[in-house]
Amino acid sequence: MSISVEKTHVANALVGEPEVLEDELAQHPSWLSLKAAATALQGVQSQNGSITDVERHADADISVSRITAAITDLAPHFAHDAAYLAALVVDFDRWASDGFGVPDFYDSLLAFQPQQHRVNGLRHLVVFPMYTQNGSTNRLVEAVLIEVIWPEFVGELEAGYTNKLFVPIRFLDFTPGYDTNSAVLFPETVAMREIPTFTWGAIFADREAARFRRVVRAAAEITRLELPKDAALLLEDQQLTEETFVMWDLIHDRTHMRGDLPFDPFMIKQRMPFFLYSLEELRCDLTAFRESVTISQSELASPEARRHAKLVQYAVIFDRIFRFAITGNRVRNYDGLGGQLLFAWMHQHGVLHWTDTRLTFDWEAVPEVVIALGAQIDELYWASIDRPKKAHWLAAYEMISKTLTPNPASTWARGLPLDVLAGAPKGYTDQVLDDEFPLSMFFEALEKKMRTVIESTAGITASAVD
Repeated sequence: MSISVEKTHVANALVGEPEVLEDELAQHPSWLSLKAAATALQGVQSQNGSITDVERHADADISVSRITAAITDLAPHFAHDAAYLAALVVDFDRWASDGFGVPDFYDSLLAFQPQQHRVNGLRHLVVFPMYTQNGSTNRLVEAVLIEVIWPEFVGELEAGYTNKLFVPIRFLDFTPGYDTNSAVLFPETVAMREIPTFTWGAIFADREAARFRRVVRAAAEITRLELPKDAALLLEDQQLTEETFVMWDLIHDRTHMRGDLPFDPFMIKQRMPFFLYSLEELRCDLTAFRESVTISQSELASPEARRHAKLVQYAVIFDRIFRFAITGNRVRNYDGLGGQLLFAWMHQHGVLHWTDTRLTFDWEAVPEVVIALGAQIDELYWASIDRPKKAHWLAAYEMISKTLTPNPASTWARGLPLDVLAGAPKGYTDQVLDDEFPLSMFFEALEKKMRTVIESTAGITASAVD
């Protein structure tokens, strides 16, 4: 991968030996002070980030002063983020001087541009009042030390799978909002006065890899699955698994805006049946799977890209069927539904077998079958462009219910009544059950055995599995 002279200088100056610098930064007195002050603020903030109890303002002023002093002291370690850290101090000071109302960190958010420095090992100090997706719904002051993961083969792949907004990262340390299931750092979660055009999105590949390794290790033991040798390496090598997830996420993330899409596949700010979200997320994963099959067979790809491409295929399958399918509750669990659908599809097409209480795969035949499921979703999307929205919803339900058995109480399965069909879209969504496609008996049994393992992955980092 070729990088600019400026980036080379930044990397040489600030990366160093990862294990040494990680210890230095995570144990730096100013970081520890910042972390403690941010955590103290969380205890007095309301859900929208404000501090309504005036009697707490004096203590909050002290916490903010500690945060801004720490940021100033740590700033020389992050020269590439100088403008952001300076703006951050201004935003904190203004929030305090204005009486701790709903925080507005629009200016510092605009100044933070991590996608401009995708250099392997480069660190960032990130502090914002924000909620943490799959963590906390409250916009509290959170602080996180992160490190970019950008191996050479990923830079080569990005030239073909262009995704200028994608920033894969790993944790160095974090405040309580990330001691959860959250594995993303998204700008839209920040408290701000207006919504800008978002220019980046960061995913914690180390957390994804760590929980994958813990969950799949346990699931393979429970199901007596004999992993292929290359797949087994994922359970032993954290770095290899992180890089595999980076490749998967790179292709998945860009797919949301590519293909024969409905006008907006997410139907932003609209309510729609949760199984539509299931298909969109699964479509992006299966696109990553399909492209990885192509890369693994390409003589033009580097050996590292081909190696990781094969591993992406295992990662998509195992993460989807072992973790996604049984993680979370059964209330409109769209990721869970996607995992169930992939499992059932492979079983019904004869490449996945649960026989004599042992799980086996016909690995040579798996790629064709998995790619066929992706093609079916692509066909649904292609046809949807010519369909009314409600007809698209009905077609999607019909497609899923050919593979998964709906809830016996489902109105959708029996057929929506004429007054609902002729009415507004809200009538359709109101008839979708929270658990429209319940777990199969296989997954019910697996969930009981895996429950404590999956719960143990909240807040997990690489050190917890190595």
